[in-house]
Amino acid sequence: MNNHGKVYIIGAGPGDPELLTLKAKRIIDDADVIIYADSLVPAEIAGFAKPGAQVYGSKEMALPEIMEVTLRAVSEGKTVARIQSGDPALYGATLEQMRILEREQVDYEIIPGVSAVFAAAAVLKAELTVPEVSQTVIMTRAEGRVPMPEGEALVDLARHHSTLAIFLSVTRMFRIANQLLEAGYRADTPVAVAYRVGWPDEKIIRGTLADIAEKVREAKITLQALIIVGKAVDPELLNPDSEEQVAVSHLYSDEYTHLYRRAGQGSHADADRADLYDAGGYEIHPEPAAPTPASTGDD
Repeated sequence: MNNHGKVYIIGAGPGDPELLTLKAKRIIDDADVIIYADSLVPAEIAGFAKPGAQVYGSKEMALPEIMEVTLRAVSEGKTVARIQSGDPALYGATLEQMRILEREQVDYEIIPGVSAVFAAAAVLKAELTVPEVSQTVIMTRAEGRVPMPEGEALVDLARHHSTLAIFLSVTRMFRIANQLLEAGYRADTPVAVAYRVGWPDEKIIRGTLADIAEKVREAKITLQALIIVGKAVDPELLNPDSEEQVAVSHLYSDEYTHLYRRAGQGSHADADRADLYDAGGYEIHPEPAAPTPASTGDD
């Protein structure tokens, strides 16, 4: 396809327009054509469109129609902003769109967004990777009309006993709870369900595997909810007077040596940069300086 247009596949985040990245906002402002997932993305975000831009809601459009609009615009040299909820890399149905763009040799770029799992963690005031509690986060969904690949059934993943972020599955809450209990999770394992996180009607339901399904049913939540399972979302972890001892990261410990600070140094200068090298809690030391070549007497 001979054209000078371009497609941007944009992650709009979970709902709050202020969680758009600066780059996403700039592209939406300048786009000639906007196609947005109007069942999941607030109209306010599409409302950033410039005067005269063509705006389409995609909830009633099938893939052929979406791509027809997209390719026609690109052939006319226009910029297309394809706006999707959360981050396009997670359950964004973007691969089929990218394959068509690749086939048609259309220039495109993906703009990441804030996933609902991180927006939910922020609302919960939870760190999903607490030392000695959970260092692994599994993002998945329960099996439904679309089968799961071999080895990725929830029962299989649950055997890791890590933090689970379960998308697109709140209607199967009873089944999920039973499967996790069968896989060895304790009945008192904390669970948080985040409904429409980032929207004005956002709601958080906390419970355990023993009671969360009934709480979700009582709240009549049947869509647009994320489930997070694991000790990492236990609100008791935030309690500074809790009798339960919680391990802390080595990152800012005055007794820990890393690339930018020696143990006992008493300063945290530049420690913010250490996570690039020390996020796993391992000591990292700078490479020794190369030896200075011996003089040959010819200098």
